[in-house]
Amino acid sequence: MNALNRRIAFALVTTALASCAVSPSRVDPFEQWNRAMYSVHETVDGALIKPIAQAYVRDAPQLVQTGMSNFFGNIDDFFTGVNDALQGNGNRAGDAFGRVLLNSTFGLGGIFDLASMMGITKDKNDFGLTLGKWGAPDGAYLFVPLFGPTTVRDGTGAIIRIYASPTGYIDSAALSDSIWGLNYLDTRAQALQAEGVLDTAALDKYRFLRNAYLRSRRYQLYDGKPPPEPEE
Repeated sequence: MNALNRRIAFALVTTALASCAVSPSRVDPFEQWNRAMYSVHETVDGALIKPIAQAYVRDAPQLVQTGMSNFFGNIDDFFTGVNDALQGNGNRAGDAFGRVLLNSTFGLGGIFDLASMMGITKDKNDFGLTLGKWGAPDGAYLFVPLFGPTTVRDGTGAIIRIYASPTGYIDSAALSDSIWGLNYLDTRAQALQAEGVLDTAALDKYRFLRNAYLRSRRYQLYDGKPPPEPEE
């Protein structure tokens, strides 16, 4: 058993023992398991993924980093437009598809975000929010190692997004996997900026992250005007 495997096993055992006293909440009925998965995530991410992301941010030219973020952001804009349309919001869908058209052509496949330069607002929408708009409940909170916090509903939306992703239609497995890897690296690199807040603001980082995620998703679902939350 190598050092990383030993650290993962130790994290699982110690977290499982420590979480025995944790009472499950309404939103997090699998808290003991989720805490164990969070500990595994921190171990693997800290030993492997985070150092790669830090090296990328430190060593890659800023032009490359911006271009990569814009490229994947352009794909996000397309799915934002799809979800805006599914939610019956034609104006937002028009803006999103307009961004895709402009950035995919004059922006060289989305590498340059000309739409933002021209004042076309960038929005964020996804299949999890669409399912919520259609009345689907959140379901239980889940923490997935190397992917992060989610719920049953949001996880289902993520699976739909993965299935519909254009990379799934690429014949070359090596090329498809490379694109997925670059997308993950870009996402992880952007998350580095928020980690300082998590490290300094939270005595219980797991609970802080869970609550922040659920409140953020609730805010998005109700377009910034959520009703009062039910008491625990």
